[in-house]
Amino acid sequence: MAKSALFVWGGWEGHEPRQCVEAVAPLIESAGLQVDISDSLASFDNAEALKRFDVIVPCWTMGEITTQQEASLVEAVRAGCGLAGWHGGMGDAFRSASDYQFMVGGQFVAHPGGIIDYTVQIMDYDHPITQGLDDFEVHSEQYYMHVDPSNEVLATTTFSGEHAPWIAHCVMPVVWTRPFGNGRVSYCSLGHVAEEFRIPQVSRIVERGILWAAGALE
Repeated sequence: MAKSALFVWGGWEGHEPRQCVEAVAPLIESAGLQVDISDSLASFDNAEALKRFDVIVPCWTMGEITTQQEASLVEAVRAGCGLAGWHGGMGDAFRSASDYQFMVGGQFVAHPGGIIDYTVQIMDYDHPITQGLDDFEVHSEQYYMHVDPSNEVLATTTFSGEHAPWIAHCVMPVVWTRPFGNGRVSYCSLGHVAEEFRIPQVSRIVERGILWAAGALE
């Protein structure tokens, strides 16, 4: 039986949630997963319904999730469903939902300078998500995040201090994985808007992250 993925998009339109999902979902379908797409947080209402998916992909910047929806999502991932996503769609969703943030392993707090040029450094060349990739340049938001020290960091970026001198030379995770109960979690802070998925490294990392979280990439 084919593995399956649930994409749930919405929230702040500045991150182009629909367009980003339209860019990423076909990659996951091409990899052989059955893909369902929803534009409603009601998709998180029932943990048992969520558990039938191998991976859940939230693409919902900010917004409000109910206590029941948060509990159902956390229960599904803890039970073994994967969780994967990118940028603010996963790392800046549901700002008051601390259990959700604990599960993700990080939360966006700033992007000094806005859209800037910066380097992504690959830290783990052996992990299936980053295997075969080299350091690369991007022109995007350089996310400063509060992160869980238990994350397995696969790629980082270093802040120059030009836009916030007090964080000069700070090394910040860009791509990480983590277990959550029996579930796999994968996150990438790249992917500000749909156009960024034209960058081969960005689309590859996000695609592989979703497949890895689903147990379809080892």
